[in-house]
Amino acid sequence: MDVTLNHDPQTRFDRSLKVALLGECMIEMRGEPGAAITQTFGGDTLNTAVYLARLSPRTTISVDYLTAVGSDAFSDAMRQSWLDEGVGDGHVRVIEDALPGLYFIQTDPQGERRFLYWRGEAAARRMFDGPEAEAMLDALADYDFVYLSGISLAILTPEGRARLIQALQAARRAGTRIVFDNNYRPHLWPDPETARQAHRDLLRLTDLALITWEDDVLLFGYRDADALFIDYAQVGVGEVVLKRGAASCLIQCPAGRFEVPAQTVTRVVDTTAAGDSFSAAYLACRLRGGDPEQAARWGHRLAAQVVQYRGALIPQAAMPTMGASSLPSVAQV
Repeated sequence: MDVTLNHDPQTRFDRSLKVALLGECMIEMRGEPGAAITQTFGGDTLNTAVYLARLSPRTTISVDYLTAVGSDAFSDAMRQSWLDEGVGDGHVRVIEDALPGLYFIQTDPQGERRFLYWRGEAAARRMFDGPEAEAMLDALADYDFVYLSGISLAILTPEGRARLIQALQAARRAGTRIVFDNNYRPHLWPDPETARQAHRDLLRLTDLALITWEDDVLLFGYRDADALFIDYAQVGVGEVVLKRGAASCLIQCPAGRFEVPAQTVTRVVDTTAAGDSFSAAYLACRLRGGDPEQAARWGHRLAAQVVQYRGALIPQAAMPTMGASSLPSVAQV
């Protein structure tokens, strides 16, 4: 990724890159009412963190997850699952009187999913509240890249959201790059205007935006991709990737505008984490020196594989080959 993208801080990429992803990891349940239930863990930015770690050499790119959890057995198992995937938990806040959120996935015969949530009192909602949050907020400036989503913003209290934006402003002045995935979920916001304002505040700080087309149509009412690209350029987003499901993605960046076709999938089993995995592969490729078109091909390749398996995280053995040998070294990013 171009180190001069959007602003010109001191270059800090003469060592391994540090990437923080922040948001909420939840207990994931899957099954049918009255039948056996399978339990694992998931969440949009956590899914991206895991796939990013799988695609990144640990000697050159380190991946951390920032959130808040409880002190219960599920929270402990959750954190261990991240460590097992190579995702660090050094800046996770533990809130003693709280528990993780929980969601239940049901899928229809076409692989489209329906989610049922229990998250109103989840620990992650309070991750940036109170003086105990200062250490995590200050730590953002220690990372080369911070990745978050519209869900990351939505789950926070108004206090926590305001403090996060302030901390990201300070981190960006210090040279941190911000990556944003819009992931707009109306039921998580009190009203659309609050969501629009929060997204606008974040987009003013964003260097790379990974945008789901349907979500921005719902939130901002865009009629076409041109209108979206114009708005994003006006607020200073240097690189915009427009994800359109099974259709091609569109990219706007300093080198121009590109369209990259998706891969055909004959049998879709479960679309959970399709967008999260695309974003992870795109970012992994860019961090490793790939250009936007190559990064989009990585994104499509991983997403096409993910939708052929149930659940957010496919088995390690099912991860596709990405042709990493053709990439420049991280030092050339």
